[in-house]
Amino acid sequence: MNIIPVLLADDHPVVRRGLKATIEDDEQLRVIAEAADGNDALRLMEELAPAVAILDIDMPGLNGLGVAREVAQRSLKTRIIFMTFHADEDLMRAAMDVGGKGYLLKGSETEEVCAAIHAVNAGRTYIGSTMAAVLLNQKSENAGSPLNLKILTLTEKKVLRLIADGLSSKEIGDELGIHYRTVENHRTNMCRKLEIEGANALARFALQHRAALHERLY
Repeated sequence: MNIIPVLLADDHPVVRRGLKATIEDDEQLRVIAEAADGNDALRLMEELAPAVAILDIDMPGLNGLGVAREVAQRSLKTRIIFMTFHADEDLMRAAMDVGGKGYLLKGSETEEVCAAIHAVNAGRTYIGSTMAAVLLNQKSENAGSPLNLKILTLTEKKVLRLIADGLSSKEIGDELGIHYRTVENHRTNMCRKLEIEGANALARFALQHRAALHERLY
């Protein structure tokens, strides 16, 4: 049985203790290190190369987003799950944009924490069910831009669905077998067609209509 090594980074020792107990209920998971701040977390990732790291966003020193940026810049192999109290769409998008592969809200069920680790370790993106419900229940801020998939090409529809699933342009390119710059061109074209501005606006639009995208594409 392959053991998945996990790093925990949170400035509250009680939170780390509870998370460790939760994670190690799964025989395939083992917490190999803990950190109380972002700088320590980054150092441990370089020294121990855990498969998955669970990071709090609000940590002293280097915060969770800063750690993720450094992980990407240093080409470290550790995959990152953010765990936070913030049920905030813009923060979630920022977390995924800097390299996060998972986003969980604190207080998530034991099974979901372990499921997120397994999914991210396998190369998938994982958004916690509570956060997903928050996103799906939010009303569109773009009332003047109704979801009109008929004006999009089939490839654009697939790209938009994968954006809603939290994939980066490179990941979308790998999934669809196209260059990531082609994905960026599709993003630009969709923004023009849907009359919305900026990549973040497109991501918000995709998330707000995620259920409809899945229903209408398949």
